[in-house]
Amino acid sequence: MLPAQIKATLSALLQKHLPAVEPAGCRLSTVSGLTGESWRISTPQHDLLARAQSQEKSDLGVERHREAAILRQLDAETLGPCVVLQTAGWLFVEWLEGNTVSEELWQSAQGQVALAQMLTRLHQLPPSGYPLNLRQQLSRYWQHIDRRRLTPRWLRLHQQFMRRALPTPLKLALVHMDIHPENLVNTTQGLRLIDWEYAADSDIALELAALFQGNNLSVQQRQQLIDDYIRCGGYQDRSRLEQQITHWIPWVNYLMLMWCEVRWQQTQESRYIDWGQPLRQKLLREVP
Repeated sequence: MLPAQIKATLSALLQKHLPAVEPAGCRLSTVSGLTGESWRISTPQHDLLARAQSQEKSDLGVERHREAAILRQLDAETLGPCVVLQTAGWLFVEWLEGNTVSEELWQSAQGQVALAQMLTRLHQLPPSGYPLNLRQQLSRYWQHIDRRRLTPRWLRLHQQFMRRALPTPLKLALVHMDIHPENLVNTTQGLRLIDWEYAADSDIALELAALFQGNNLSVQQRQQLIDDYIRCGGYQDRSRLEQQITHWIPWVNYLMLMWCEVRWQQTQESRYIDWGQPLRQKLLREVP
């Protein structure tokens, strides 16, 4: 939709479902992310973030009703934003005031301890009831990649993952699955996570593998984060945790590659091919 159409749609939804919010006093601004745009709605009462359920989002495995349900379960935990409204293909959440984590803080010992504390809190919560079906997610991505980029070797790689047994979880918990500095906000209530669109129930070691690979952490950074995670009350058997993270890394690499390929197909932006190419080369080298 064009910006004018979006503004009219959002104004109508606010008028219908949140009559206390005065649409005439609203200001609409775009918030861009890697999986598309959301819209910040600045009102005299408070600011909101509007997140749409588009076909592109569905192709990426995003479901706003799941995201809303998980955020509602987190209401008392101050880990994410509160849901304000979910309706008609839209999710409205509170706008979290604060700055996203800087690279300096992300790299610091203080930042890593704060991240470990937050991860520990998240992984100690009971499962949400929305399990992550990783094989189904990969199968969905396969349907939405550029067919011109397929090769026989890539087909063999995909078939290997479809046949391979998934690692047995060390501990099943709610996981965020998209943790990086731009999704971490420093607020007056402490560090909070935004963009829960990929959150689901899965193995805590998968979360850590995704965090390590998605942020390209060095060996030293990985070891330090595991140290902090265990010290903060996370999974205590270090040997088993490290082994399990290693088991998940090929799955994370393939998931990241497929996500990049779907985003390339959706946007034709070369950055997604550039990001995915090293993963593609690494994974295909291991296929006979």
